[in-house]
This record gives sequence, structure tokens and C-alpha cells, in this order.
Amino acid sequence: MSEKRVVVIGAGMGGLAAALRLASGGLKVTLVEKRETVGGKVRELTIDQIRIDSGPTVLTMRPVFEELFAHAGASLTDHLRLRPAEILARHAWSEHERLDLFADIERSVESIGDFSGAAQARLFRDFCGRAADMYRTLEHAFIHEGRPTPLSLVLDSGLFNVARLKPYSTLWRDLGRFFPDPRLRQLFGRYATYVGSSPFLAPPTLGIVAHVEQGGVWMVEGGIQRLPEAVALLASRRGVEFHYGVGVSEILIDRGRVSGVLLDNGERFAANAVVCNADSAALAAGLLGASAKRAVRPHPVSARSLSAMTWSLHASTAGFPLVRHNVFFCRDYPAEFNTIFKHGRLPDEPTVYVCAQDRDDLGEVAGAGPERLMCLVNAPARGDTNPLQAREIDQCEEQTFTLLARCGLRVDRHPGNLVRTTPLDFERLFPATGGALYGRTSHGWRGPFSRSGARSKVPGLYLAGGSVHPGPGLPMAAISGRLAAEALLADLTST
Repeated sequence: MSEKRVVVIGAGMGGLAAALRLASGGLKVTLVEKRETVGGKVRELTIDQIRIDSGPTVLTMRPVFEELFAHAGASLTDHLRLRPAEILARHAWSEHERLDLFADIERSVESIGDFSGAAQARLFRDFCGRAADMYRTLEHAFIHEGRPTPLSLVLDSGLFNVARLKPYSTLWRDLGRFFPDPRLRQLFGRYATYVGSSPFLAPPTLGIVAHVEQGGVWMVEGGIQRLPEAVALLASRRGVEFHYGVGVSEILIDRGRVSGVLLDNGERFAANAVVCNADSAALAAGLLGASAKRAVRPHPVSARSLSAMTWSLHASTAGFPLVRHNVFFCRDYPAEFNTIFKHGRLPDEPTVYVCAQDRDDLGEVAGAGPERLMCLVNAPARGDTNPLQAREIDQCEEQTFTLLARCGLRVDRHPGNLVRTTPLDFERLFPATGGALYGRTSHGWRGPFSRSGARSKVPGLYLAGGSVHPGPGLPMAAISGRLAAEALLADLTST
């Protein structure tokens, strides 16, 4: 086994997790990353010589990362300092309508009771119980399963338990049973956007996000970029050879099986197997060679998940008492998603997420002056087909910060203290996606099963990352890396 060679394409969380596990399993591993840094969609932008997290900002499912480090004979806490967030997020609908959700369910029950009444607080407790029940059903039979199917889910969990998931309903319809207050229905409907989908089309199972968040939301000291850097450092110590600043132009296939990769600079790496951490849409589009296109099913534009417009700022704020994670809701939620998914346009009034990276649970920020912010609104993934025009982008920015002002938050922004990222920018970072940040949507009961599994259709080619099963987000991408590594090791052993 020690003489077997594996190439990993891409240093996103899925690729890093796979490389670390494979090296710990005794394989010779080479990781090729076209950028000069690790992290994939985890990225930092620099303004005023200050680094600002400008990709994923939420870390959940800590045991996934503890197990990843432990498998390599290390400890997560020896490499990273994590602090639990007591306030999961602060939500606002206007200057006078605010609600905090907490990691402690009882504090959230009390908060919701004060916001919407005792009856709604009791229904929220029922919702949390349902979310926990759904998570127990899906944890092993879906999330940690290499290639789940509707049949395998029924066989593993039982028909009765699967029926209780209400797979033919939608998250929005299901939330109506628990949240007569439309503001709360809107709040928990936002969980669909965690996988780039619409709450009006995605299945109720996305309600498990409530249970996941109650298990802990963690703040990474120094910024979330430190997480992939820590995994890369440990992987290097376990023997993974990293090549930065060079991409893969082709996955080489000989006699129907992977034989290595060809780099953009003409260099070739022979390999017994390849783990591809690029977006599966890039494979389907032939960006990694015509022979590798058949590894995954085609990616229609209509199946693309949400993209985003983001603003990274180093700016002074006033008015609204920000905490680390904040959500400012629009007044017409159905219109927001109808505009994006049906009409392919930016919404007239978007819901806005603001990560205030210098804030803690008390909302305190060290010192006076500017603070680090990342603001995000949902957008259609049309970066390669019909890129947003300057007028649309400017209008979206004006609407975004007008909504923040309506909710009480004033941001001192000017061209010198902010960086915008559009779907076209995301398309350039992640080609063939149109800027989609979450792979395929999870719409309809088949949606969660539409992603490729760890084993591709090409022998010797394995898949990892947020565009494949079990889906987007740092813990899910790390799980995909584990599933790819386990499948590869099992196949090499059987061969």
C-alpha cells in the first residue's frame, strides 16, 4: 500500500480532508492547488491591511473536525482555538423587531416567548424536537452514507421514519405547522439557503439545521481561514506534497481507468487514483479533460444553486447592536426567491446576512473605529450566461444598505473601504458554475439525492467537496473527504 500514489485536485476542505486521511493511511499523496492558498471557498480579502473572512463564516459540527485530526494522530485544540457562540444569530425585520436565537434551547424559548408569545414558544420547542428526530434518522443513513438512495434510506431507517420526514412536502409548508408567526417562518425558512436552495422548493429535512446549530456554533480565533491552514499543515507533516499556483488541465485516463493528471505547465503526475475536489460542474463541462466528462452526470443551468453578492468592508457602523452573526429580513420573502430562481434576477429587496467579525456575544468590539464586516445577499448563478450589469450591481448595493438602515444599521462605506464580489467573480474563481456556491439545488424530494457520491463513473476517480454528497458547508465537505478516502482505500485494497 505504501507504494500507491494518489493525486488530490484542489485544496478546499474536502480535498484537504481526503489528502490527510490518505496520507495517514500510508499512501503517497500529492495535492495540486491552482491558487496560492488553501481553503477553496474559504477565503480572505485584505482591506486597509486587515484580513476579512469573505467566504464561509460559520463553523458547526465540531466533532467532524475533532475526528479528522484524531484520525491523523493529532488534536484539534492543539492546532486551533475555538470559542462557542452563545448567540447563534441576531435577527431583525425593522428597527423595532429583533430576535436573538441561542445555542441553549431554553434561552431561545424564552426569547421567542418575549418576541411572539407563549404559544409560539411552545411550538418552537416542538420544532426543535422534530429537528432532532430528523437528524437522528438522517445522520447515519444519509449524511455519513457513501451514496444514499431513497431505497437505501428506507432500508436503513424504516418506511415509517422516512414517511415522518414528509419528503413530498416543502420546508416552507412544513414550517407553517410550527410557526404561525410569519416572521419566524421566514427565519427558519432561511435554512434552505445554507445549501443554496429556496425554502419554497426544498424538502422539510433542511430543518435539521436547527438541531445542528444547537450542537454549537464556533468562532475560530484569527479567522476561519486558520481551519484549512491547520489541516494543510498537519497533512504536510504526514507527508502530503503540496503544489500551489498550478492547475490541472486534464485527468489522464488509460484503458478506461485513471492513470494520473496533466498540469497546466505541461508536467504529468502518474497516480493509481485521483480525488477531484473541483466543483463537479467543472468535470461535467470538460474543464478537466474530455475523457473525464463522463465521471458525473450533466449539470443543467436550471439545477444550479444560489450564488451571492458580497461586500467585504473595513468600516465604521452605528445604530444597530451587531453581534457576530446577524440577519436582516426583507418584507416579501416569496418574491425574493421567485425573482432569483424563476426570473434569474436580483431581488428588489434582499435578505442580508452580516458577519461582524470583531464582535462577540455581547456585541462588544475592541477599540473605536472601523470593524471587519462581510455582507451577503442571495443572487442568481448567471455569471457565465448573463453576467450582472453595473446598473444591477449598483442598484442591489443601494437596496442592501437601505434595508440595513431601515433596520437601524448605518454603515460608513466608500469605494476605498469595501470589495464587492459578484456571481461573475465567483464564476472566475469556480469555473463552469455560473457562480453557484453550493453545487446543485436541493429542490424536490429527489434533490438531496441528486449529488454525485464519492465514487465517480470513472474507475480510480473519486469526488470530494461541497458540490458532491453530503453537500455544502465546511463539515459536510470534510465528511465528503472522508467518504472519498474510505472508498479509495477500500477499492485499492480489494484490487
